Amino acid sequence: MSLPPLPDDAVVIGAEAADWRAAVRVAGAALAAAGIARPGYAGEMVRMIEEHGPYVVIAPGLALAHARPGPEVVKDGLAVVTLAAPVDFGHPYNDPVSVVLALAVASGDAHIALVAELANIFNDSSAIEQLAAAKTVEEVHRIMGAE
Repeated sequence: MSLPPLPDDAVVIGAEAADWRAAVRVAGAALAAAGIARPGYAGEMVRMIEEHGPYVVIAPGLALAHARPGPEVVKDGLAVVTLAAPVDFGHPYNDPVSVVLALAVASGDAHIALVAELANIFNDSSAIEQLAAAKTVEEVHRIMGAE
């Protein structure tokens, strides 16, 4: 399985976010703008982090926000948000976060496969820094391999 297309509407560069909840809501809004998820999905992602802690901070500077498949998911997809100023999620080692990926999947099977594909991108340890520094949607597409 390869990553789903990354619509331009699903990329937000230099977002302002006061805290991790705001950062996740920006990512959820990007999913909604791209037709990947309904607006309520952002709240689902926030609720998952509130319930389970900052497990979504998967590498220094990188959060992979997501929620369970459900009626808020329209189709499999991804959003990429870079933050103007990093925010803390409360992770003991990987804070602060400067890049938030939001993943929406329609089925549990797709979830595992898509996370594995994302892991391949971030095997390159410079990918997070490159994303955080990206100034254009095209740069984000190149880094994510979505050209």
